[in-house]
Amino acid sequence: MTIACEEIFGPVLGVIRVRDLEEALEILNGLPYGNAASLFTRDGRAAREFRLRVRAGNVGINIGVAAPIAPYPFAGQKQSFFGDLHGQGMDTLYFFTDRKVVITRWF
Repeated sequence: MTIACEEIFGPVLGVIRVRDLEEALEILNGLPYGNAASLFTRDGRAAREFRLRVRAGNVGINIGVAAPIAPYPFAGQKQSFFGDLHGQGMDTLYFFTDRKVVITRWF
């Protein structure tokens, strides 16, 4: 769908139903942008696998939007603008690396 292939900044939620984690990662990592991705799960293995393999700059586990605060960079990956072009503080030292911010919440 179009909404999954464009980088939209605004109050928009795109939901894609998938069969399993492998299909989710295949779809997410195949998209041209990688600003943020979230996974809701009770499975610790799935959460670890997702945070390690997803190509997104902001990763949320059991949280809708991984909205970082000042000490964390707002860093996208792939064609997302806020990746390489938006270094803040110490992150300017890591200009040529792919970094992730991972925020998790367990109940």
